[in-house]
Amino acid sequence: MSSDSTGGIGEPGPKQPRKAPEPSGVDLARVALRAAREQARARGDAARQKKQARRGGGLRSGARADGRDPMALGAAINRLLTERGWETPAAVGGVMGRWPQIVGADLANHCVPQRYDEDERVLTVQCDSTAWATQLRHLAPALVARLNEDLGHGTVRMIKVLNPGGPARRYGPLRAPGSSGPGDTYA
Repeated sequence: MSSDSTGGIGEPGPKQPRKAPEPSGVDLARVALRAAREQARARGDAARQKKQARRGGGLRSGARADGRDPMALGAAINRLLTERGWETPAAVGGVMGRWPQIVGADLANHCVPQRYDEDERVLTVQCDSTAWATQLRHLAPALVARLNEDLGHGTVRMIKVLNPGGPARRYGPLRAPGSSGPGDTYA
């Protein structure tokens, strides 16, 4: 058998790597033309940027949409809410505005949402009587589920129910020393 570089039948031999063909005259011209076009484009971009900088402006308005075009108010507000991370507080604020539709008119007449603590995920609700406060405490788990269904899972972890504040305290000559008045029963 011969020992050439291709090997004999059934004998794999060392293979020579195929060299890429040397570019011919036409191929060399194409490569040179492509390089020249890229350089011209780069010089043109640089010259255009210098010219715009001399005129005192950056980008100019054109036929295509870009970030400087006017946008609808709703889209602008949604973009602002997303950029600032205000989606949850805004959603909870919407819930406070729709409170009667969420909890029902009867409960909404006696219980009013006061504030939402985003860190603790707690909604604080003030009731006008201890009876309604007790009723709301019993309904709280179902109400939390309903709110999370509307706002997204885990937005409200707990509802804190506040008892009524009591009547306004009047200071006058007929007060007993050390008494806090009729508000004693509303702590």
